[in-house]
Amino acid sequence: MKAEIHPEYHTINVKMTDGTVFQTKSTWGKEGDTLSLDIDPLAHPAWTGGNTRLLDQGGRVSKFKKKYEGLGF
Repeated sequence: MKAEIHPEYHTINVKMTDGTVFQTKSTWGKEGDTLSLDIDPLAHPAWTGGNTRLLDQGGRVSKFKKKYEGLGF
């Protein structure tokens, strides 16, 4: 490996959306900096199963439902 081509790996603080803070290692920022998250696993619908809506663009969903309506979906 070449010397001095890699970014510095140091400890930072990560502030979650609920205000909790934890420490982790990162190449982001400088030693001791705080990274404030706008979206994290506590708030993102992908992890929480939030109110997701199925948008029917071009009638694809209704076409699918009609095609497979007799299979018990």
